[in-house]
Amino acid sequence: MNIPNLLTLLRIILVPVIVIFLIQGLFLKALIAFIVAALSDMLDGFLARILHQQTALGAYLDPIADKALLASSFVTLSVLHEIPGWLTVIVISRDVIILLGISVLSIMSISVKIRPTFVSKITTALQLSTVLMILFDRSIPGSFNEIWQMAFFWLTAFFTVISGLNYMLRGQRLINQDIKK
Repeated sequence: MNIPNLLTLLRIILVPVIVIFLIQGLFLKALIAFIVAALSDMLDGFLARILHQQTALGAYLDPIADKALLASSFVTLSVLHEIPGWLTVIVISRDVIILLGISVLSIMSISVKIRPTFVSKITTALQLSTVLMILFDRSIPGSFNEIWQMAFFWLTAFFTVISGLNYMLRGQRLINQDIKK
């Protein structure tokens, strides 16, 4: 197991820690753990490229770790009424649609390389930033006013929907190419 994959595993291990901190109302501790998880996300990809340690395991684990971190954070913060439920539904629905699409392609024996698009990277950054903003504001009350929060929620929702549509179009193109063969 290489360093990038260990960092990805650290992110997965931090998921329940963050959820427990959130449930206990320990927002500062949740913020610190979330920042460590987010930094490990940036660092693992960077190290994998620089050290030439990109692996098939890492290609699968990294998005799983991202989805686990973001989905659990959004669901928990939504249950705690810190993030609107509608935003959580959009975030989770996009991930479910992507997983369903990959499943359909797999059932159809259409090979697909799992690579994030530019818009999905923006989406992930916005989703991470949304959680960070809420955790920061709950750790230091008044850091972000409600107008900024709502603007961030809508921006995150917009890019999440655009990203989901982008993946759907990519999947449709793959299916159409396969049908033409």
